[in-house]
Amino acid sequence: MLRRRGVYLLPNAFTTACLFCGFYAIVMAMDGDFERSCIAIFVAMVMDSLDGRVARLTHTQSDFGAEYDSLADMVSFGAAPALIVYQWGLQPFGRWGWFAAFVYCAAAALRLARFNTNIDVVDKRFFQGMPSPAAAALLVGFVWLAYDNKFPLDEYYLRYVGWFIAVYAGIAMVSSVPFYSFKDIGRTRRVPVIVIFLLGIAMFVISSYPPLTLFSLFVVYGLSGYVLWAWNLTRGKRASDIVRKPPAP
Repeated sequence: MLRRRGVYLLPNAFTTACLFCGFYAIVMAMDGDFERSCIAIFVAMVMDSLDGRVARLTHTQSDFGAEYDSLADMVSFGAAPALIVYQWGLQPFGRWGWFAAFVYCAAAALRLARFNTNIDVVDKRFFQGMPSPAAAALLVGFVWLAYDNKFPLDEYYLRYVGWFIAVYAGIAMVSSVPFYSFKDIGRTRRVPVIVIFLLGIAMFVISSYPPLTLFSLFVVYGLSGYVLWAWNLTRGKRASDIVRKPPAP
């Protein structure tokens, strides 16, 4: 079914909030307030997860909304994290510093463009490559953790870790490695009560020390795609076989 042409207020309001968070993160990073800039990216992730769900629930999907969402994602999960990590610790590397930031930014743009063109042929249970919000969370999560712990930036290894994460996240986004999307949870079957209980515990753990728990969470997710890819490779399945939408019955 073709998406409607038009502009709808409610879902696009969430998209605008996501865009604002990305813009706010850039401004805060330029002012040297990396804690607020990193938190803004995580808030943008929440807004980004809501706009599509609101559009589906209210039957207000549109081509305009889909394009607007991609542009907002490029700012919030592409340009903003690249600038944050560069301002935080990559400037001393000179051209290699902005090279790593650009690799991440360009990969986010390519990832979003591929997502838009392959949306009808990719299995919704998986992402083809690491999704840009998760890549942004991985990158700014490290910056937030390092900044919150007041790690001394004169210790070279922190800058190198930030450089490596920026390049790794960029490569993961443009790869064909499958990452689980979690979109099928709770849609086709009832969720056990234990899952709700575990979610409550997870929220408590995250709130106890957000920088460490969020960064650890997205490190696990950032590696999970390669674990899934390697496991399926032993079964004779290529990455393209995993993410391809199954034929209609």
